[in-house]
Amino acid sequence: MLGSITVLAPAKINLGLKVFPRRADGYHDIQSVFTTVNLFDTLTVSVTEEKLKCEVICPQMKLPEENTFTASYKAFCVLTGIQKGVRVEVQKRIPAGGGLGGGSSDASSFIQSLDCLFGTHLSDDDLAFLAGKVGSDVFFFTHALAADGKKRFSVYEPYAAVVEGRGEIVKQIDARNDFCVLLVFPGVGVSTKDAYSLVDQWYIKNKIHCESCEAFELEKIYRKDVKDWTFVNDFTSPVCSEYSSVAEALAFLNNAGAAFADMSGSGSTVFGVFKNRNDALEAQKKLNVKFQSVIS
Repeated sequence: MLGSITVLAPAKINLGLKVFPRRADGYHDIQSVFTTVNLFDTLTVSVTEEKLKCEVICPQMKLPEENTFTASYKAFCVLTGIQKGVRVEVQKRIPAGGGLGGGSSDASSFIQSLDCLFGTHLSDDDLAFLAGKVGSDVFFFTHALAADGKKRFSVYEPYAAVVEGRGEIVKQIDARNDFCVLLVFPGVGVSTKDAYSLVDQWYIKNKIHCESCEAFELEKIYRKDVKDWTFVNDFTSPVCSEYSSVAEALAFLNNAGAAFADMSGSGSTVFGVFKNRNDALEAQKKLNVKFQSVIS
């Protein structure tokens, strides 16, 4: 059994995000293309002797006592019977409340770290079960880490998928690497719960009826020239109407020459897709006057 392991937890962006009305169980079905981006949290997970204890150290932000790490650890222990304690040290680079899946990615990397540390050899079904106990986006990151039988813990390899259902239906597609992404942080956090509430209200107010499309249609759009993308994020309009800084950051990106720009997930991070890094760098210089940003 290993004593400790250090792993990466990548961020993601959504290229288009269709949100369907709330289900009877409280969840919403979605359709989206998820793709990882080159921005990571770093986790160092160590085994301790304190029974059934998950200690979380995160210098960059104060986490609630009950968080994705403790939820993941409890579910893992129930499933496997492991009782040894763990300590996880988190170096946060992915902003919270940013629509980049940081908490979900951390949970997935943490669960698979536990699997490596304790040699529990979790099956795909086991990993899916644990993902469902923690959060909907965890399904995608679970697939991203273990795609093609690999463990993408320390070397970044882009991963893309069409994601449907509440997030549990993940269909891998060939990831593109022929464009550059500029992530812009408007300086506000948007809770996922609040964002879904805004979408529900927006649909009622504007009498919007949602229609699904086939997964291959989303992949077909993804394969087009970036300037021809027709992806739409259903969160963008209601969130921008509520948070002016998000709308302003998105307008900045469009005016800075992005071939495509939108909000990621339920916000608040917006992103611009550029055909080359130099164009992204030029845009970043303009944006950094008012917003924090990073090129991925």
